[in-house]
This record gives sequence, structure tokens and C-alpha cells, in this order.
Amino acid sequence: MTYCVGMQTERGILFMSDTRTNSGVDNISTFRKMFHFEVPGERCITLMTAGNLATTQAVISILQERGKSPEERSPDIERAPSMFQVARIVGQTLREVIAEHDGEGQTASSTFNATILLGGQIKDGEPRLYLIYPEGNFIEASDDTPFFQIGETKYGRPILIRAYEPSMSFEEAVKLLLVSFDSTIKANLSVALPLDYHIYENGSCTKGRIGRVEPEDPYFQEISSGWGVALRDAFSNLPPFTFD
Repeated sequence: MTYCVGMQTERGILFMSDTRTNSGVDNISTFRKMFHFEVPGERCITLMTAGNLATTQAVISILQERGKSPEERSPDIERAPSMFQVARIVGQTLREVIAEHDGEGQTASSTFNATILLGGQIKDGEPRLYLIYPEGNFIEASDDTPFFQIGETKYGRPILIRAYEPSMSFEEAVKLLLVSFDSTIKANLSVALPLDYHIYENGSCTKGRIGRVEPEDPYFQEISSGWGVALRDAFSNLPPFTFD
């Protein structure tokens, strides 16, 4: 399983993903699920993947190989004129990979199912964030829906809905994401640290802060324990229920 979040704020886009993949409790592995495509000063694109590992790795490899091709007519996300066109290329590539593995074509319940979060900015364009479905179609984040999740989404979503503010600083946004991931990790053993993150600042067209939160990270441990204490305190301070 996977948990990835892409979140837009007034200052930029934040990306965070876990790194656990497993096909059973006795077969647990760590794989990176966040990938970057950058032409410094001209474009910065980040992808996060969830679903069948062979499918997502094939999609990323194809996109990377196209970037090395001298053929300008190839559908290369490092040459696409807009983020919308980048989303179309990624969606088409995902659909083609799934159809190739699944002899009868793509269905949403396919064994080779995968979804992708795509975000970034191309010079002279606005920063964009997209959720790409296995069928290859996609939707874009907006003021009404400023963040997307893929993978194991249900446990961390209530935190984001209640606490998100578009004006929050990068530091506040990272803290919010860590709380969301902590809630997911506590509820589902198939999501786990390390966590990868990328903070993209609007207008930079260059990779921003990139890092990894390891299991022994002292700040994450403080967030995890502190959030549990804060929830218990908040629960205790709620008005008591009484039977008539």
C-alpha cells in the first residue's frame, strides 16, 4: 500500500510520500515513490505514484527515457509546452503501460492498476497539481479541492480537511502533512517511514527543499507522541455526554 499527498498553498506545492511496498506481512520492501523532472529555471515537475509497482516503475522509466531521446517529436514531459500537456503525456503513458500488461485493455479493477499525482510549473505558466487515474484521464486541483491523496487515503484525510489553510507557511504545511501521515501509519501497517518530501516554491521553476524523514527522526517522534496527547486532551475538554 501507499500514501502520497500533493497540497497547494499560496506559496507553493508540497509533496510527501511514504516508501513502503509489500505483498504480505513477511515481504516488505522500501521503494522511492517520488520522482523529479527538472530544467532549472525553465520547469520543475514532480510525480508520485501508487499502485502496482511494476506498472509505476515502467511509466517512470519510459518518461525518463523519452527525456534522453534526441527526437523532438517524442512525447517528452521535459519539452511539453504546458503542465496540461504534461498531464496528458503522463496519463497516456500510464494507460498504454496498463493496456500492454493487461491483454484485454484497462479496467479500473485491473491487477496492474496505478494512479499518479503530478505537480509543478513551467515558465510563464501557473503552478498546477493533477490527479491522474489509471484510465489516463485526470483532474486538476482548485481552490475548492487544494490537495489530492493517492493510496491509503481515508485515515489521513480528516486531518487535512480540518486543519488546512491556503495561507499556511511551508513549515506549518509540513507539520500538517506529518500529522496526516502519522495517523495513517498508526492505522495501517502497509504505510510506513521513511517519508520523502519536496517543497516547490511558486515561480522558482527549480526544485526546492527535498528531504527524507527517517523512522528515528526526533521531530517526527515528537509530532507523533504530541498529537496523541493533544487528541486525548481535546477529548477530555469536550462537554460530557449525559443520559436523560
